[in-house]
Amino acid sequence: MRGNKFFVALGAVALAACSACSPPAPQGQEPPQIPKITPPTTPSRVPAMVDRPLPDDCELVVPVDVMNATLGQELPGEPRIIIGIKEPGIGRTGKIDCYYGIPEKKNLPDAKVIVGLSTYTDELTARTRVTESVEAERQDGAKITEVDVGKQKGTLIEGKEEQLLIGSLGKTTFVVRNRNNFIPQAKLTAVLPVLAQQAMTPPV
Repeated sequence: MRGNKFFVALGAVALAACSACSPPAPQGQEPPQIPKITPPTTPSRVPAMVDRPLPDDCELVVPVDVMNATLGQELPGEPRIIIGIKEPGIGRTGKIDCYYGIPEKKNLPDAKVIVGLSTYTDELTARTRVTESVEAERQDGAKITEVDVGKQKGTLIEGKEEQLLIGSLGKTTFVVRNRNNFIPQAKLTAVLPVLAQQAMTPPV
């Protein structure tokens, strides 16, 4: 107990000595405020669309949770993947299609949304394929509209049987298909560009 009392007394003497060294603050004057320094916040990295290599899994194209969140509902079944073959005649070097929302005991034609990526020998060939596809749909009576896909541009094609968003970035083309009018027309420009951007954005 003596040790505790001695420590308190010594602390009081030290405090008194320190107080004697500092002049008292004038009456009625507030002590100066120390400015609060807030460290700068580092912005979170936003994944960007790139001319990515073709993935080999639909979870690397549009993950199921991203698909469901974008649509605002949970799709039935698991995504199914179809890996296409090379077609040198048109300059295609690879192809992948992911089918989402296939009900149980149903097949690929019953998918609600299809996301496809294709790679070509060069940028010009990729752009040409997109242009040719758009013109073919236009000749068939589809409505054609340019839309933003991230910082890129894409073309929304509204046909009778399906609506699709198509575009290219570098040597890669992307397409998102809305089958059997699953996504309402009023939501096409809010949903399809998000899925297309995701398809061209590799995981971080």
